[in-house]
Amino acid sequence: MSQPARQMLLNAFNMNCVGHIHHGMWTHPLDRSTEFNDLSYWLDLARTLERGLFDGLFIADILGVYDVYQQGIGLTASEAIQLPVNDPLMLVSAMASVTEHLGFALTANLSYEAPYAFARRFSTLDHLTKGRVGWNIVTGYLDSAARAMGQTQLSGHDRRYDQADEFLDVSYQLWEGSWQDDAVPADRQQRRYADASKIHQIRHHGEFYQVEGYHLSAPSPQRTPLLFQAGSSERGTRFAARHAECTFVNGATPQAMRSQVDKLRQAARDAGRQPEDLKIFMGISVIVAPGETEAREKQREYLRYASPEAGIAHFSSSTGIDLSQFALDEPIRSGATRAIESVSKTYSGWTRRQLLEQHALGGRYALIVGDPGQVAESLINWLDETGIDGFNLTRIVNPQSYIDFIDLVVPELQQRGRYKTAYQPGSLRHKLFNHDRLPSRHPAARWRRPA
Repeated sequence: MSQPARQMLLNAFNMNCVGHIHHGMWTHPLDRSTEFNDLSYWLDLARTLERGLFDGLFIADILGVYDVYQQGIGLTASEAIQLPVNDPLMLVSAMASVTEHLGFALTANLSYEAPYAFARRFSTLDHLTKGRVGWNIVTGYLDSAARAMGQTQLSGHDRRYDQADEFLDVSYQLWEGSWQDDAVPADRQQRRYADASKIHQIRHHGEFYQVEGYHLSAPSPQRTPLLFQAGSSERGTRFAARHAECTFVNGATPQAMRSQVDKLRQAARDAGRQPEDLKIFMGISVIVAPGETEAREKQREYLRYASPEAGIAHFSSSTGIDLSQFALDEPIRSGATRAIESVSKTYSGWTRRQLLEQHALGGRYALIVGDPGQVAESLINWLDETGIDGFNLTRIVNPQSYIDFIDLVVPELQQRGRYKTAYQPGSLRHKLFNHDRLPSRHPAARWRRPA
């Protein structure tokens, strides 16, 4: 018998700021992004996404500012290019209170965190959401953040991943090894809430971290939050193969995406895990309307509000190269950079004119435009041809992009059997992998203690 077609996973890709990916779109009359300081804006979004059965809200974040383009923040400030930007973790408790199933993948830069306090924050959120929290692990790519945090410059690309490996090892000891599963009897009659014999001090003395202490939180539903990671450099791929459960990748063509997917799954095998231990998400943008002509008209309208220059100002900081210094048709020379290594290599030799054309909608993500059936078929083709598991759907006009997708595309996907019609119960990890805890083959499992 033939296997049933795979159902796609879906996250909304957003950020606690005005301008996220599609720069300039905050000026569109239907866009509500300037309300990001208002909690009701986020509560409305969470309810909308749960109505659409989204698996999660993936919230990006940065420390530092985009100050590479024109060597300042002039355009960054005027176009609100991820500035101002607020802490994503502060939003989650409120959004969880008005939803039952929606997951939250939260970006946090470990380079400037202390594992001991950090582990408690995520355990707290995992408790309050009943296991609906994921951590998007990043090491940063902005010199401006390093300087703001007291360093002279960003440390080297691979060195940041070395530190990340150790940060994760410390965190695993806290999340998985400090408290045994039965450490909290909460026995009123015996006046014994927790059993001290089953709470263990971790003692870690490494190159980057020195930690001796008990985890401050009792075991949460997932213990370790669902682990996301975005990075396609050679070192980033090795890191993902060891730690990640979900990875976030981008590709201009199905062939390029398929190559990344195959590389990641083979790296997981090489790390002693299984290829299916990774769920791979692709960034995608969608413009949909009841008819194709209407969708194309909507695209033309959006282009009038978008800022291609703001898009490449954002891109400049991703590469570490001031793209304003190049003439329109002058090939861009990448050179050495401490920013996002894979991006710098991919776009070396492009011209600023080509980048402006690519960023016509303010960002460079793959774009699908069409009626509901066309969009659904295109998404299914990406899924089937590349081996990815799902998508991180960007906001173009926020929240209208998500509302259009939910009302028009989701029913089409459901009719084709490629999208769920109801949520499964359980934690975020359980919804994606059918278990609440990390599997025994994950490196975190070595710190577990028997009950």
